[in-house]
Amino acid sequence: MRCIPFRYRSSDGSSDEISDKVVEVLMIDTPSGPGLLFPKGGWENDETVEEAAVREAIEEAGVRGELMGFLGDYHFKSKTQQDEFSPDGLCRAAMYALLVTEELECWPEQNTRNRSWVTIPEAIEKCRHAWMRDALAIGFNKWHAENISDE
Repeated sequence: MRCIPFRYRSSDGSSDEISDKVVEVLMIDTPSGPGLLFPKGGWENDETVEEAAVREAIEEAGVRGELMGFLGDYHFKSKTQQDEFSPDGLCRAAMYALLVTEELECWPEQNTRNRSWVTIPEAIEKCRHAWMRDALAIGFNKWHAENISDE
């Protein structure tokens, strides 16, 4: 499971309305290659998929927040997940929107990951994987457009 951590930044400081604010998403880098990613990982036997998404955001990106919505399941291939049951390494990631409420000064993976707050167009450009771009451009944007009026 993975999440797209996001926040609102005032575009000009003149309004408290969410519709007047810029959406920024938090991405992280990784030592294994170029481009940026969203926090991700597996889940433990004693936690739900949602709890795991929140935990991974803390561990990898050093942020806490509130899960706001399910963005969909996205399929991809992973070389590290290739085995006799899935020779192609086919995986499915459940994606969630996470409204960030706190940025931690210290977090478990801070020595191997850097955080970057970027706009959605910047994130689409910098995202390492096509399926993550789809999750952002299609899943997150659709969810946000449908839910912005509820804020």
